[in-house]
Amino acid sequence: MTVSFGLNFTMGVFFAPTAASYGVSATALAVAAALGTAVTGLAQQGIGRLLDRFGPKKVLIGGLSLISASYLVLAVVTQTWQFVAAYMVLGGLGFASASTLTVTTLLGRAHGAQAGPAMARAAIGINLGQLVTPWAATALFEPIGVRATFALLGAVGLAVTAVLWLLLPDDQQANTVPGAGESLADRWKVLVAFGLHSATLYVVVLMLPEHAVELGWSITGAGRLVAVAALAAGLTSAALVPLLRRHRPEDLLRILFVVRLAALLLAVFVPGSLVLVAVLFGIASFPVIPLTMAIVSRGLDPARMGRSLAPAWVIHQLSAAAGLGVAAVIHALTDSYRGYFALTVVFTVAAAVLVAPVRRREPVTV
Repeated sequence: MTVSFGLNFTMGVFFAPTAASYGVSATALAVAAALGTAVTGLAQQGIGRLLDRFGPKKVLIGGLSLISASYLVLAVVTQTWQFVAAYMVLGGLGFASASTLTVTTLLGRAHGAQAGPAMARAAIGINLGQLVTPWAATALFEPIGVRATFALLGAVGLAVTAVLWLLLPDDQQANTVPGAGESLADRWKVLVAFGLHSATLYVVVLMLPEHAVELGWSITGAGRLVAVAALAAGLTSAALVPLLRRHRPEDLLRILFVVRLAALLLAVFVPGSLVLVAVLFGIASFPVIPLTMAIVSRGLDPARMGRSLAPAWVIHQLSAAAGLGVAAVIHALTDSYRGYFALTVVFTVAAAVLVAPVRRREPVTV
């Protein structure tokens, strides 16, 4: 999770210096992010089948290899279409294979209905990657340059992947034969909330550094906003581990959406509060994912968990891609992301309503 999410979301830190060094426009970078996210989403069904057939370890190692290789390729590309293609194909497929669907399947098979705390612990890896990798990138830009930073991070990713291949335990086989995936239709409200979450999450995490630069921040300072958000998210994920033993994930999820709402309102109406925005949004960013997965994966057959959970991640990734696309259009028209941040205020309110408990009507007595 540290390697996968670290490399995937550090791309937002690269956008401003890449535009300056490579001559790639901000719009092209946003389109590349949207296309890469779409590829990740469209691949989820196939990844789900691979997980059930070959096991999470092989899929995880393959995905980490691809996303690390994408950085090596991005270090040597010379044309915009090459940058977009490498980001979209290698990065998109790599992240699809090495992100939360794979880890959720692994943990769901091992822990069953009690996987919530384990998922929250694993989510700390997401935040560790976001904390360490953007910080390393921003520290390396000036002494070695953008291309060498791409190459070094990709090489480190491949080295860590090789170590993981040796150290990770073999896949735990499910007890039953995999069949068709189970329907998630009865969990549609949670799935819609998950889509609204991702349409907000990816734009803020990837575009907040560029937004800060447009407001006058230095590239280094803007990039470190991602690290600040990651630190807040990591501390929240750690706090969720004991909380999930005493509270329902639905209740914790609603609290996080309220915190997110505060962050987005600040982003829209108080432009000078980006550090506080990063802290509050970090608290309510990636910690939403293990809570949602704890709800959606509850009661699923371990042998079919990969393909059963795949639709949730199709929704997640395609919603994120749509959000990035709409944000790019709004930015092209207004030269700012504040308009999209205002739209995500509506998304957050809607998501909180969707995960609210249904009030049951009491029977009328005469």
